[in-house]
Amino acid sequence: MAAFNTGTLKTYYRLTKPGIIYGNLITATGGFLLASKGHIHFLLLLETLIGISLVIGSGCVFNNYIDRGIDKKMSRTSKRALVIGDLSSRAAIIYGTVLGILGTLILSVYTNWLTVCIGLIAFLVYVVFYGISKRRSVHGTVVGSIAGAAPITAGYCAVTGQFNGAAVILFLILVLWQMPHFYSIAMYRFDDYKNAGLPVLPVKKGMYATKLRIIIYIIAYAVAVSLLSIFGYAGYSYLVVTLAFALVWLWLGLKGFRTSNDKLWARRMFFFSLIVIIALPVMLSLNAYLS
Repeated sequence: MAAFNTGTLKTYYRLTKPGIIYGNLITATGGFLLASKGHIHFLLLLETLIGISLVIGSGCVFNNYIDRGIDKKMSRTSKRALVIGDLSSRAAIIYGTVLGILGTLILSVYTNWLTVCIGLIAFLVYVVFYGISKRRSVHGTVVGSIAGAAPITAGYCAVTGQFNGAAVILFLILVLWQMPHFYSIAMYRFDDYKNAGLPVLPVKKGMYATKLRIIIYIIAYAVAVSLLSIFGYAGYSYLVVTLAFALVWLWLGLKGFRTSNDKLWARRMFFFSLIVIIALPVMLSLNAYLS
């Protein structure tokens, strides 16, 4: 029992990258409540979120294990548990496996097989395909965005049991949001990625090319959020608010072509992207009451 002291519990907690879990649970809730249309099954919501959080946590633990060599070379990750030896690789693998099994079982018992499949595919994409592609190509970010778009889709499908047009649009929205979000991180963490030898877009193509991609993806995001209203899945209150945030994001993005400090601008873009992604599930959740 001595191994399970406060410090060790904190280490296990941090190994799951709780910030990523919480962010994804917010989007999953938005998808769930959009599908609920005002008739919320709170127990199912709780079961869905617990299952999703465990699967995400499992993926993050395995990602920590796979990336421990890279993490040594990056200042923001050099103190992670598997890098400094606070936790053994064997313990991490066992921990990640247990989390994944528990999460999959909960989703299997309380949701539906479509939701389970989405979770398993996202896990595979994040741990395996993203783990490989981010070391070899600038397109690793696109691969990672597929996994990141799964929770909102899973939340929606946990209610409907169907992968319909709304599920496709939600998936597309999250993929498109993640691209400028991740590019902003890569810009202001440029030195870390360069030192680690990771071929992110700013390192391989430069800052200007990355800014152009950010603008293109924000415009695409604005179009995607509009599709929910265009096809009748969300009302105009949702449309006005989410589109307004997208346009402000675009305006901030265009200011990047006049800045003399790319990293400072990128950091501001990163933080505003978080505001954008919080506004989205809030409006999805309120859609039934504002439409």
